[in-house]
Amino acid sequence: MKKTLKRRRKENKTDYLKRLKLLKSGIPRIVFRKTNKYLIVQYVSSKHAKDKVEMGLSSKQLIKYGWPKEFQGSLKSIPASYLTGFLIGKKIINEKKETPIIDFGMMRVLHKTKIFGFLKGLIDAGVEIKYKKDVFPNDKKITGKNLKKDFSKIFNEIKSKISKE
Repeated sequence: MKKTLKRRRKENKTDYLKRLKLLKSGIPRIVFRKTNKYLIVQYVSSKHAKDKVEMGLSSKQLIKYGWPKEFQGSLKSIPASYLTGFLIGKKIINEKKETPIIDFGMMRVLHKTKIFGFLKGLIDAGVEIKYKKDVFPNDKKITGKNLKKDFSKIFNEIKSKISKE
């Protein structure tokens, strides 16, 4: 007898085994998703398999902190993912939320990519998450020194504005 797959699994949207393990833990989670233009991050708690988004933001909010218009097409780059992680990490610390676990969903988890740039931002904001140092992108990529125009000064300005909040 052939087993039929659930619709969301066929569409590569949900890994039900991974989701079940995350729900059984009972710990709130940070959901990290990429769209074609932005990065979306949500702090989600679950009770009885019903998710409740307690706070969420996208990388589009970096524009309020001084993200330049010329780099608006790169709101899903490694510097943007780091700053998005840093921003939500500061919000978690300020609201005294429980330390979450990370939910990357169906994304491929490759070292030194946007995912780990986001994770480094969370950790630098003060959220306590276990990690290995060799999986993070190097500081040149995080600050944007490797881009066509040097982005590091703007990066540091945005980071200091987020820190002051």
